[in-house]
Amino acid sequence: MLDGKRDALVTREKLVVAAVSLILRHGYHATGVEAICAEAGVTKGAFFHHFQNKDELGLAVIQWWSAMGTSFYSKAWADETADPLDQLDATLDIMEGFASRPDEPCICCIGMMAQELATTHPEIRASCGREFEVWTRNIAALLQKAKERRKPLREFDPEQVAWFLHSIWQGSMLLAKTRGEQTLILNNLKQARAYVHSFFRAKPSAPHRGTKAQRR
Repeated sequence: MLDGKRDALVTREKLVVAAVSLILRHGYHATGVEAICAEAGVTKGAFFHHFQNKDELGLAVIQWWSAMGTSFYSKAWADETADPLDQLDATLDIMEGFASRPDEPCICCIGMMAQELATTHPEIRASCGREFEVWTRNIAALLQKAKERRKPLREFDPEQVAWFLHSIWQGSMLLAKTRGEQTLILNNLKQARAYVHSFFRAKPSAPHRGTKAQRR
């Protein structure tokens, strides 16, 4: 029985991963159930054992992509004792890493699905919106902690800044598609980093101790 459950989970995962791959390449509407099954190497019967229809699979795709993204960002967010501004920098480093991979486009499956389906699929729109909010809340929490710890140079609303940063991220990925390269994303992330740092005084540099001979 355990083997059967394990096999079922493996089959479901194959279907979700296949759907993610095809949606990233072709979009949601152009990705059919037959193509997903072929990509996953499973039968249509197996598909309908796990999902009532493609939209139900679409919701699973959103959850899978969100969990995958969180696993990357958690490296920057996990240490609650770290300087929150350092954590924000680490988050931006991760984003720059996504945009710096050779021969691999920097795209967001949830962003693609939101653009394609928001006006026609209310359940998928709501699911995309919830995942966008999760990312934004995490960034807003770091900004709030940085604000409390560092006494900013000027007042700002952490939630509004977090949504601004998220908009830069999603919008940059969209615009980069039309250019066929990702320099724009990297440039915009550089500007986003400078904007965040503009709220705070620069960290004092560590004193230069020099060599023993120099100290003498």
